[in-house]
Amino acid sequence: MRPLIAGNWKMNTDLKQGVDLVLALRDLVKGHDSVDCVIAPPFTAIHHLSHLLAGSGIEMCAQDIFWEKSGAYTGEISGEMLVSAGCRHVIIGHSERRQFFGETDETVNKKVLAALRHGLKPIMCVGESLDEREANKTIQTVCSQVKKGLAGLSGTALRDIAVAYEPIWAIGTGRTATPQQAEEVHNSIRGLLYELFDGATVKETRIIYGGSVKGDNIDVLMAQPNIDGALVGGASLKADEFARIVKFQPV
Repeated sequence: MRPLIAGNWKMNTDLKQGVDLVLALRDLVKGHDSVDCVIAPPFTAIHHLSHLLAGSGIEMCAQDIFWEKSGAYTGEISGEMLVSAGCRHVIIGHSERRQFFGETDETVNKKVLAALRHGLKPIMCVGESLDEREANKTIQTVCSQVKKGLAGLSGTALRDIAVAYEPIWAIGTGRTATPQQAEEVHNSIRGLLYELFDGATVKETRIIYGGSVKGDNIDVLMAQPNIDGALVGGASLKADEFARIVKFQPV
């Protein structure tokens, strides 16, 4: 399957900085069409930057979505709004959303289903805390998040979803799960998906890794059989670094 490399800019860059970053990245990855590359800038930049991405092969992604189509939900954004602004993907359930904004497995599920209704491709995040890893609850925690997040999903819809495994203890800390640790979790997620959905569909479902992904560790991560891409945070804010990740060479 085609790898997916997604850059999550989080709450970084003003509009000018976003334009400069997109223009630089667009040139650096030009012609590299063996990977699906997406970027997730702040909401304020989506519409403007989507025009700059036209014909580049880079696709637009949002950092969140609300499950209702419209209404009195101050500060929220709907799938319809995201599509009209140029989005094709959306990150759902990032641990920072869970930690700071009360996101739960149930709200993640509602957002996944809403995204699919609007033709958006969800990147659904799951991951364990350091305490859960040290208590040997990683697989239990992650598989529970996957199962609840995908509840009510039809088998064919799974093709449009990427599951992003991001151990919370590795996000923005400089610590990265070893390739073996990441592969163990990805393999368990794949096994769970085979239990829940049609096997042919599961084979096309991308399970990507996030957590301090950089140019100097992407190659060994992507060499693992069940790692199908990466969700990149801080390194996606540097055009040359992110381009190096997009152009990974498995070892």
